Amino acid sequence: MTGQTTVRTAVRVHGRSAQRRALRAMLDALPAHGGRLLLAGEPGLGRTTLLQWAARSFRAGPVLHLGPGPDANAHLTAGQLLDTLRAAAVAAPVLVCVDDAHRWDAPARTELARAARLLSTADRVGLLLSVASDRAVGPEFARLPVVHLDPLAPARAAALLDDLTDGVAAPAVREQLLAEAEGNPALLVALVRRLSPAELRGHRPLPSPLAEAGVLAEAAGGVPTGPSAHARDLLLTVAAAGEASDGSDADADAGLVRDALRRLRPAPGHGPGLGPDPGAEPLPGQLVLAGDRLRFRSPLVRRTVHATAAADRRRAVHRALADALDGGGHRLTALLHRSWSLDGPAPAPASADRLAATAADGAVPASHRLRATAYARAAELTADGARRAERYTAAAEQALLAGRPERARPLLAAARDRAAPDAVRGRAELLRGMTELRDGPVGDAHQSLLLAASLLAADDPAEAAAAALAAADAAWAAGDLAACLATLAPEPPLRAEHPSPGSDGPAAARTAAVVHDHRVGMRALLEGRLDRAGAPLGQVVRRSRTGDRPETLLRSAAAALLLGDVDAARSGGARALAAARQLGSDALVPQALEYLAYAELRAGRHPQARTHAEEGLRTALRAGQRNTAAHHRAVLALAASIEEEPDAVARHVAAALDTARRHGLAQAAALAQWAAARADLGRGRPFDAADRLGLLVLPGPGRGHFAVWRLAVPCFVEAAVLAGRDEDARRVLTDFADWAAFGADPQAAAQLARCHALLAPAEHADALYRHALDRHDEAGGDFERARTALLYGKWLRRRRRPREARGRLGTALAGFERCGAGVWAAQARDELRALGAAPRSPGAGAGTPARLGRLTPQQLRIARQVAEGATNREVALTLGVSTRTVDYHLRKVFAALGVRSRLELARMVGQAERAQEAQAAQDARRAGHQEKTGAQP
Repeated sequence: MTGQTTVRTAVRVHGRSAQRRALRAMLDALPAHGGRLLLAGEPGLGRTTLLQWAARSFRAGPVLHLGPGPDANAHLTAGQLLDTLRAAAVAAPVLVCVDDAHRWDAPARTELARAARLLSTADRVGLLLSVASDRAVGPEFARLPVVHLDPLAPARAAALLDDLTDGVAAPAVREQLLAEAEGNPALLVALVRRLSPAELRGHRPLPSPLAEAGVLAEAAGGVPTGPSAHARDLLLTVAAAGEASDGSDADADAGLVRDALRRLRPAPGHGPGLGPDPGAEPLPGQLVLAGDRLRFRSPLVRRTVHATAAADRRRAVHRALADALDGGGHRLTALLHRSWSLDGPAPAPASADRLAATAADGAVPASHRLRATAYARAAELTADGARRAERYTAAAEQALLAGRPERARPLLAAARDRAAPDAVRGRAELLRGMTELRDGPVGDAHQSLLLAASLLAADDPAEAAAAALAAADAAWAAGDLAACLATLAPEPPLRAEHPSPGSDGPAAARTAAVVHDHRVGMRALLEGRLDRAGAPLGQVVRRSRTGDRPETLLRSAAAALLLGDVDAARSGGARALAAARQLGSDALVPQALEYLAYAELRAGRHPQARTHAEEGLRTALRAGQRNTAAHHRAVLALAASIEEEPDAVARHVAAALDTARRHGLAQAAALAQWAAARADLGRGRPFDAADRLGLLVLPGPGRGHFAVWRLAVPCFVEAAVLAGRDEDARRVLTDFADWAAFGADPQAAAQLARCHALLAPAEHADALYRHALDRHDEAGGDFERARTALLYGKWLRRRRRPREARGRLGTALAGFERCGAGVWAAQARDELRALGAAPRSPGAGAGTPARLGRLTPQQLRIARQVAEGATNREVALTLGVSTRTVDYHLRKVFAALGVRSRLELARMVGQAERAQEAQAAQDARRAGHQEKTGAQP
């Protein structure tokens, strides 16, 4: 073992926030006690970079780097190593970095791992090791705490690429580099290094294949190999089978691999262990056998094994796999392997035609991922430019349906051929626009979709109409009302047409009718001709009740949301979700969950909305749909805004706005801002809420998204009245009354009555509140009804009608608790306490500390608002009392608590709330333990 000192130079790390937090926690603790950590990741993911970052971040003492010594037979024992490290840590804590510990020989690894286990917390030695996970981590390291490295997220990989190239890479080149690198930083660096400046800027064609054998071997740290010829054949066969895998793991059926190996090596002999034969060799360390599936531990190593194999041997393996698959019901996979067994890169029209025809055959069982691979291979073997472009476009469509936009973009770039017919170019532009609509600037998507509609108009009017409606969706997402209306301009009446060859005639006709009616109804709605919008949108909902195509069902859910029919929207969204899952259309699942979440929100079922949005966010991120993910984050922020989770609201709002601002998502931005304002209102901050919502709902060029601002009007009116901005509140009620009359929002009529009650003189307010509650009973929805009951109860209390107020406030509290609106339930409890009632909040067993317990309910409410930064005037407006009353109570609060400043008061209230949260968590843990063990409290 040898040691060397560290030269501190700047190390930039892209992403890895979770891993850096774990490293930082160990480094920060070293001055007090020792620690150990193992970094594990496949080759190229940046283990060395993270070790360097940790070394350069450590300032409390020296940093040592350990490596295997020059004499392979001379090893320090664990005790000797510990003595050396402890001696080094006498004056100051020491960080010891061991990179690539898996490369040490077995005796040295054993002693190193034993030393790591024997380190005590008193030693002030931090031991940081890294190992490659392309093989099983050695058993000697199994008991160490592990931090795993995963491939970089698309945004982080893109940031790294921009750093490497100074942002000069052409868009198509950039997309192909990111797709080939698959989030592996070292591979991305090697790919960029391979290109000339002209290739990087798109002035010359890229080399093919882009990730050739040398590049992959450089990123993988060498050419992987096996201990024997049998093992090397096994590795290559599994790697080749993964090229045509249906799943994301690129795994292979062990029986298929065994059959192909027998065809490849007919001579007798024992191969690596795939069966019960006791004489078989052990499975190579690069592979994992799980049930009947074989896979590589590292995707990069799999690609490297396949690319670096001798060409004739690689073709022989694919031929053996094709022979093993023939006649076994895996027609498309067999054809793919047969195509890869061909000699040379020359076009092979017959093989290309068979592959494309089989990929297009819906009766052939295959995933969208496999069909995309087949179409792309068919395109590579096609000589005719127009047909090649058509097949690359079909491959991109299948990649999108598989939820892989990172693969679709390079395929669409390859499909660009000016000699291709308009229909082919239009189809490619339609797919490009749909990709950007889900994961790019929606303004760009709008233009691509308009171009697609123009190119498709002559040959495929139905597809052109679908492209135009998608362009309207892009303008809708951008909040561009003028562009939306222009895109939805009146079109010729729907006419019966002969279906295109290969299409399902009745289904195609039904889809065309749905697109036409949706377009007509959407335009009427945006023009304010609400009476003309209902019939065509209702037709869309009805037509889809018998359909099973997810695209049509999604249109049905969208139309139902426009009409305010939340039950139909939930039904359409649920059926679209089921259909998308049944077809394996990963790209459509996040959108179906988005409509479901919106429908639950509109119905006031926030917990259900949250459940759908959480799943939608996961699937959207998996499918590379950042725009859809932003909408799901906005829904999650709205759901959290009624709960006692201000941090969750802030987190989701920030994430939604980050994508919305970069991609022009006005609708998602407006929803996120509404969520932030509603959280302010729920926590008793009407001034902040009114300021936020005023930007969304008040007339003028800066008004928020046209489909969102009306929904936020009731929140704004409530906040504005509490903030003393009655005139601003009145300015928006005329438009909101028109919206309520249309009936697209089942809660709008009750909300309108509530808004009028807030602004009405005392002699009229009582009747208006009662009328609002009656309308809530008709519409349903616990949350909105409870909000009206809360406001009515507050109004009654201030009119000194305590008995009636107590009844309304009790109803409000029950409604809020029923729908999980914790922050609003707290308001109702505060009002009840002010009446002398003492409702117990869930989990509040310990209550507040003794000194806060000396305050009256009114004083406690004032203390909490002042602690949150409210001025006396803001508190007075919120509580409906005079400023003088607030001054009087605040003096009493200061005297009772023994504080001299608002800062001291804020500190004391914060401590009380943290103590209450800690007690609630302890009660919850105790309750969970009792439930688990059956103990009685």
